[in-house]
Amino acid sequence: MSDRLQRTLDAIDAANADDPNTIEVRGVARPKEPAHAEMVSEWIAKLAPDGSEALQLAGRAHHLRRWTIPRADYPEGRAGYLTWRRALYDFHAEEAGKILAAHGYDEATVRRVGDLLHKRGLARGDAEAQVLEDALCLVFLETQFRDLAERLDEPKRLDVTAKTLRKMSDRAKALAMELPLDPRDLDTIRRAAQLL
Repeated sequence: MSDRLQRTLDAIDAANADDPNTIEVRGVARPKEPAHAEMVSEWIAKLAPDGSEALQLAGRAHHLRRWTIPRADYPEGRAGYLTWRRALYDFHAEEAGKILAAHGYDEATVRRVGDLLHKRGLARGDAEAQVLEDALCLVFLETQFRDLAERLDEPKRLDVTAKTLRKMSDRAKALAMELPLDPRDLDTIRRAAQLL
C-alpha cells in the first residue's frame, strides 16, 4: 500500500470518526460507519487482492459521513427511499472527491471513485463495481441482517434476503454461508437462494 493511499484512507476514517451511531461488530461496540468501512475494506482485500486504489478508496468511503443525511428527512415509501439513496450517492462521492483531491489524486481517479460510489457500471458487468457490491452485501449480512430479520415476517424476510443475494456474485453467495451468523439466518439465506 502506498503512503498516499494509507494517508487518504486515514483521512476518510477521520471524517467518519464522529459517527454518533454505534454497532456491535464481532463482540465490540463501535461507531457504525468506521466499523463498516473497515469491514468493507477487509472484504475487498479478500475478494480482489489486486484491486485498484480507486476500488479501495471507494470501499472505505462508501458511507462517508452518512449519518449527516438521515432517512427521516425524506418522505416515507419507495420514492422517498430512492430519493434519499441518490442524495447519499452524490454526497459520498462529493465528500470523497474532496479528500482525494486534497491528497493529490487526479481527476480520473476521483471520477472513478465517484462512479463506484454511485454503483455505475454494476449493470454493465464492471468487475470492481461487483466486488464493492459483494463487500457491501457481506457486511450487511454480518452486521445488520439479524436485527432486520427480527422485524420482518417470514415471507418478507425471504424476499429481502433474495433481493440481497441477487446483487451478489456466486463467490460472495458462497462466502455468505461461511459468515458467523445465527443458524436461523443461515437457514434463511439457504431458503432464499432456492428462490433465485
